[in-house]
Amino acid sequence: MEGPKKKLKNSVIFAIVVFTLLLSACLGVIGYRTYLSGMLKRYQNYERGILNLTVSDFDWDAIEKCIEKQEEDEAFLKLRERMDHIKRNTDIAWLYMFEPLNANEVDNQRYVCTGNRPEEYEAYAARGEKPVWLGKMNGTEVPPAVAQQYVDFYKNSKPGEFWYYPNKTEWGYIYTTSLVVRNSSEKAIGVMSVDIYMRDIERTLRIYPLVVLLATIILSAIFITGLTLWLNRRIIKPLTKLQVSAADFVSKANGEDVESLNFADPCIKTKDEMGSLSNALVQMASETKGYMSKLLAETAEKERISADLNAAANIQASMLPHIMHVSPERNDYELFASMNPAKEVGGDFYDFFFIDKTHLALVIADVSGKGIPAALFMVISKTIIKNRAVSGGNLSPAKILEESNNQLCEGNDAGLFVTVWLGILDLETGIITASNAGHEFPAVRQPGGKFELFQDKHGFVLAGLENSKYTDYQIKLEPGATIFVYTDGVPEATNANEELFELERLEQALNINPNASPEDLLPIVRGEVDKFVGDAPQFDDLTMLSLKYIGKK
Repeated sequence: MEGPKKKLKNSVIFAIVVFTLLLSACLGVIGYRTYLSGMLKRYQNYERGILNLTVSDFDWDAIEKCIEKQEEDEAFLKLRERMDHIKRNTDIAWLYMFEPLNANEVDNQRYVCTGNRPEEYEAYAARGEKPVWLGKMNGTEVPPAVAQQYVDFYKNSKPGEFWYYPNKTEWGYIYTTSLVVRNSSEKAIGVMSVDIYMRDIERTLRIYPLVVLLATIILSAIFITGLTLWLNRRIIKPLTKLQVSAADFVSKANGEDVESLNFADPCIKTKDEMGSLSNALVQMASETKGYMSKLLAETAEKERISADLNAAANIQASMLPHIMHVSPERNDYELFASMNPAKEVGGDFYDFFFIDKTHLALVIADVSGKGIPAALFMVISKTIIKNRAVSGGNLSPAKILEESNNQLCEGNDAGLFVTVWLGILDLETGIITASNAGHEFPAVRQPGGKFELFQDKHGFVLAGLENSKYTDYQIKLEPGATIFVYTDGVPEATNANEELFELERLEQALNINPNASPEDLLPIVRGEVDKFVGDAPQFDDLTMLSLKYIGKK
């Protein structure tokens, strides 16, 4: 028994060492990159603010004329005064405007104006030099590769776009932000740039790795030593005792006498998980036979429940209308519908029925939740809506939904609700009067056109709030037009990459063959959904209904 103990102990110590070193290294890298990213963001925001302050509310048309004539005038002096003022009152290294010319080795940029502090003017004077003036060439200050980037940015950037260029110069790390200056007609006339020394980052680059290394070595040594001693006392030794008892139990389990199964008490008296595990394993043998008996009983119960669910699914399916022509003798419309629950039974439903000889009601709905509770609420909702529509005395869809909502709100202790789209089609005129209680938008195709979503106004869901009001609207179906309604299981069908099918793909699927009959249209849409979802499981009920208006012949 000594061998496995040493092997486990050594493995644990090795794992602790490796994990600690990797964790320290990762935290060091993450901390450094987080700091670096935050500092760069700080420089970006600071320099962007300076550039916006410099270029805003200024007569750049006048400066454009100065550049063309290469002459300093009153506008130019105002620009220099503004840039000097900003330079004096901010912590920046340089503020300058120039024209990108080319990507040559020398003279690839031409200065327009620079901002200087009083002491910088004094330094220029002491050296017998002039400050950077209008038209001065930059000489060899900018390498050709960088000059080309400036030219590309000058020619291709959008108004308000910034360019960031961190670089190391002979004066240290510099962070440069640039913005293209434009005249009143948005024509680029130059580039305004601001430079800041990145002294904070430069200091961190020197001391951060050394600090992290020393801290990692010291803290890792302390942590590894303490954790190893603790693990050996609280985990390794108790596990060894449990291993001995478990090996004895396994040797007895290979026999045929179930009554002899027992677990030798390893005598672990701690009050932590090890003690709980020891007590649980001691009880395991005596409870095994009971668990087996319960398993057999539960298996039989699951089989019975499965049979009941299959029967419930058949009953639910039988409640939905199967004859796709409600009145077979009529030939002024074609209708087809389908419902595929995510579980054995579901909460989606569709319905269609005649209110009188010329008015056909179409219903599609989605109950919140899934399974048996949703299925029961679906039966209640379907019955109430149909009863209110048929016996309501020519009520409008909005009134039908209002009365159905109030009835469903009574005794709704489970807090379920249902989204409903209800439309009543006048087969004489082709006009659908409809109302929407929080359901998906219908899709409509007029003859010769394509399916498009009809952005109707949504009311609140049924059974959600008593005395809710709903709004009627109308859709005129020309002969040959088709309407398609569905539940959210269609646009929210999800593939293995957690991507949704979405309304855009639904419209594309409907328009694969927009002139198809409803009986052919629904399988096309379902085929596109299945192709998109692939092997991913179905999470929601998927219900569709389509009607093609033929009109009088």
